[in-house]
Order: sequence, then C-alpha cells, then structure tokens
Amino acid sequence: MKRYERLTEEITASIRSGLLQAGDRLPSVRQTSASRGVSPSTVFKAYYLLEARGLIRARDRSGYYVLRAPHATLPELDGLSSASAGRHPVDVSDNVLQVLNATLRRDMLPFGSAFPSPSLLPYGRLAKFMAATVQRLDPWGSIDDLSPGDAALRRAIALRYLADGMSVPVDDIIITNGALDALNLSLAAVTNPGDAVIVESPTFYAALQSLERNHLHAIEVATHPREGIDLQALEQAILRHRPKACWLMTTFQNPLGSLMPDDKKEALVRLLASHDVALIEDDVYGELYFGEQRPRPAKAFDRDGIVMHCSSFSKTLAPGYRVGWVAAGRYTRRIMRNKLTTSLATAAPTQAAIAAYLEKGGFDRHLRQFRQALASQQGELLQAIARYFPKGTRATRPLGGYFVWVELPAHIDTLKVHRAALGHGISIAPGPLFSASGGFGNFLRLNGGHPWNPEMEQGMATLGKLLAG
Repeated sequence: MKRYERLTEEITASIRSGLLQAGDRLPSVRQTSASRGVSPSTVFKAYYLLEARGLIRARDRSGYYVLRAPHATLPELDGLSSASAGRHPVDVSDNVLQVLNATLRRDMLPFGSAFPSPSLLPYGRLAKFMAATVQRLDPWGSIDDLSPGDAALRRAIALRYLADGMSVPVDDIIITNGALDALNLSLAAVTNPGDAVIVESPTFYAALQSLERNHLHAIEVATHPREGIDLQALEQAILRHRPKACWLMTTFQNPLGSLMPDDKKEALVRLLASHDVALIEDDVYGELYFGEQRPRPAKAFDRDGIVMHCSSFSKTLAPGYRVGWVAAGRYTRRIMRNKLTTSLATAAPTQAAIAAYLEKGGFDRHLRQFRQALASQQGELLQAIARYFPKGTRATRPLGGYFVWVELPAHIDTLKVHRAALGHGISIAPGPLFSASGGFGNFLRLNGGHPWNPEMEQGMATLGKLLAG
C-alpha cells in the first residue's frame, strides 16, 4: 500500500469510529506533512482521494472539513483484467448504438451517459464570447487557417502544453471536429485495412467502433484498474501480432478511470519506440484530476514523435461545440492530408469563441470548480453503490474523470439488467460494450458526472433491487 493510501485509510477509520465527526476541520497539509513525516504531495493525494469518496470537502482559504461518516465499506476493484490477447475482428456497433440511443433520452437517469451534466459547464459565459467573436470574425482569416485550425486557438493550446512542462510546436497542432475526429484521423494515418491495433481491456467502445469501421483487428491487452495497461503483456502482444498502433487512454481511462504513473508512461513510450509502434493517446479527461496538479500524458515522454496526443473541450467545456485537436508529432503531414480529404475544416465560430474564452473567460477557475463537483459526486456514487448493490460488488476509485467501473457477482448479466433498467427510467453502460471479445458480462460503467439529488439516490436503490433479482 502506498503512503497516501495508508494515510487515506487511517483518516477514513478515524471518521468511521467517530474520532473525526461531521464539521470537524482536518489538520492543514503542512501540519499533517510534518506530523506524519510525509511529503505535502502525499497529504494532498490522500485528501483528494477522501474528497473523491465524499468524506471531506475543501473550503476556499479555510481547509478541509469532514462531511460525514461512511455508511458502508465498498471493496476496491484491484487487479488485472482477464483479457484475451488474441486477434479479434470487431463487431460491436449494433450493441453500442442500442445502448447509446437509450442514454441520450432526457427522461432517463444518466448513469449510462458518456457526458457530464450540462449544468456544470459554463455555457452562458461561453455564449457571450461566441456572440462577441462572431461579430468581428475575419472571413479571410478563417480561410487562411482552414485545415490546421484557428491560429489563436492553436497557440492557446500550445501555451497550455507549455504550462504543463511540455514544448509542443504550434505547427504540430491540428484542430479537429472533437476528439473522436482527431483519433480517427490518427488511426487512418498509421493503419490499413487488415492491420492489428492494440487496445486496453476493457476499452472505450468508440475505439472499437473505429476499428470496426476501418476493418482493423483488435488486440486486447489486460489493463489494471488503477495503473493502466500491463506493459509485459503489451510487449508480448507486440512481438506476436506486430500491430501498427496502440490506442490507449493513459489518464483516467474510460471505463476504468485508471491513471498510469509517470514512470510507467515513460516505459510505455520507450517500449513502443523500440518497436516503432505509434501511440494514439486519447486524453480527453486529463484536465479532470482530483490531485494537486495535472498528470502528465505519455506525450510528455515522447522523444521520437511517435505519440499522437488527442484531446478536446467536449468533456471540460462544451460537448456540442465539437472542438478537439491532435498534437501529431511525426505524423502531422499525414493527418493534415487526411483532414483535407475528409472533414476539411472545423467550424470557425466555435474555434474563435473557445480561443477567446481561453484567453479571458476563466477556464482554469471553471476547471477548479468542476473538478471539485466531480470529486464530490463520485463520492456520493460510491456510497450509493455500497448501500444498494449486492454483496460481493467491487468498484474502482478513480483519482479523476467521472466514471466508476463496477464488478458485480459473476451470475449477473448486465446486458439483461440494462434492458430491465430502461423500464424504470434508468440508463447504465453494460460491460460487454467495452470489449471486442464480448467479455465483462458482469461489469458495468456508471457516470458520476451529474449533481446528486433524491432522484439519483432513488435510481441507485432501484438499480440495486434489479441487480439482486
């Protein structure tokens, strides 16, 4: 057990025993660091994890306070997935579309949704920037930057990379129609039909859909719910299947929420470079960390230009604006050529609005509030799972993002539960959506990105009854 985890469990035990009660102020980070003989970073990680579990909450310029005692103990899902490392043709789109159609209905409790609540995003403030920038939009300027994207926006993204300690040339950044467009353009830059691509197990279902559409084979590699893909299994898969690319989420992976440590990210990039395998890095949740600083992406360790770092503003700012990007490294020209022959351009007004917002709109202030809300909501969700789900249930405890991956007793079929839940106005994302081989039948992904309320609480109670049969 790591130091921050040990500290987290000690404080949790103090809350559970009543030694620390609701309303009590925790010792400051400095005090705890000195008294425990650990670094401030260790204390921050423990406090953020306690906040993610809904046990404490930070107050501006005041410190951390106890919210409540935990009602129940939920075992953490910890261990590698049992992935089949074979070469799989992909056929998931029908199941995915069926489930997604249900999650998009407003009358459904959105536990199966892939998006955070719009109420947590600054649509009103962003709309003001849209109105202002549209009036002074230079038509010739939008043509000049047609395919690579708005020059001001690309510069703003490059500056955010720089603030995180990464030097990414502006000319390597290509604006796309959301992150999925960036990911698909990257995939097309390094593969041909029939090629193999390595994915995590479980993996984001949109990755599987992209492989299916491009007639590619998926190589599923076991992935740890806390620390990401198994590098030893990855190397074995590379030697056996000779893939052209890896499509991975190294930071707050969907659906697991796993966060690969820096040393493992560095080893990952070194391994792929040694075999000349491209990395398509899906990093749409990187800004949604609960810790004291943003985790570095694998791109930070790229010395050979093999990492295509893809992200967007869809999960942090405005899903409907569909503005993403790829920092393409050595593949910049190929991706630019692919974009010219497919989507050609991204809408100029939305790019200009986001560029202006990044300069003057308070994006980092919004992110701080957003992250705090997500951490609190995840805590509520985990407590509800502990209260209502069957004995033997385990769940991940991500340090960022808004998804929780839940393992249920082996006899439960989450595809059947999904269909039953729809009749009660509840959406979930069943486990088989996240596997090319149809695995994870007794798993599900739940969305913690929506404010907790009595309806959500009742929905979890109802879902617990359905799971119990």
